[in-house]
Amino acid sequence: MTTASSRTGRDLTVRRSDHTTIRYTADGPADGPVLVLVHGWGCDRGDFEAVTAHLPDGHRVLAVDLAEHGESRSTREVWTIEEFARDVAAVLEAESATGAVVVGHSLGAAVAVETGRLLPDTVSHVVALDGLHYLSLFPAQSPEQAEAVVGAFRDDFAAAVRGLVEGGSPAGTEPARKDAYFEKMVAVRQPAGLRAMEGLVHWDMDAALRETKQPITVYGVRDLVTREAVDRYGDRLDIVLVDLGSHHFPVESPEGTAKLLADVGAPGARRPGPTGTDAPL
Repeated sequence: MTTASSRTGRDLTVRRSDHTTIRYTADGPADGPVLVLVHGWGCDRGDFEAVTAHLPDGHRVLAVDLAEHGESRSTREVWTIEEFARDVAAVLEAESATGAVVVGHSLGAAVAVETGRLLPDTVSHVVALDGLHYLSLFPAQSPEQAEAVVGAFRDDFAAAVRGLVEGGSPAGTEPARKDAYFEKMVAVRQPAGLRAMEGLVHWDMDAALRETKQPITVYGVRDLVTREAVDRYGDRLDIVLVDLGSHHFPVESPEGTAKLLADVGAPGARRPGPTGTDAPL
């Protein structure tokens, strides 16, 4: 079991160019094993504050605000998943990191995969927190499907965001909790929010997975992982079912999330079975 530490993170900045400034928080010793934490769409690095407090003191934890999320700013025109990965790569370069486990929640999971593809000699393991298994978002969609998703956000942004929140909320999720997630996500800075969604539905996850050689572990909410996702990706992704809350379980169960992350890559850590699931769907 992890216990909350007395970490005192430093807020740092890296400038990729004159159009992108990335803010991140660094915690832990400079020579410790590096964990990079990447938030989801419409979220920010603050979602990992409690998780970080429960991680072992020896870890170097880097929580990153992607461009136009949290405190990061950018006027760029390119909003692909690959470009978000370059945000993370810039942080790793600034930190002179020679090895790292990259952890991404939701859209951040796609960014983590792309970071692994971009930095094969630096990233040793990719971890997705309830990401990659949503088949209507992560694999590249047909032009018609992609337009249907993005069109919904163009036509009624608030309703589309509400749909995301509801889709990530298992039965029994408190309405007040769902409302809090909605209020946070619907306020995502524009045009980055819409453009990032476009980037996600156009992302070719299958190509990325073929070219990303690191092991990839997906911690998926049990009630939200489908058999179709396991059948399609179970031979490439270690899909582990968890019961820690909703799609936003890192916020709801920070200690449990920290335990999962502390175990990644640890000697003797449990490896998922052939399908990655530890119980029937």
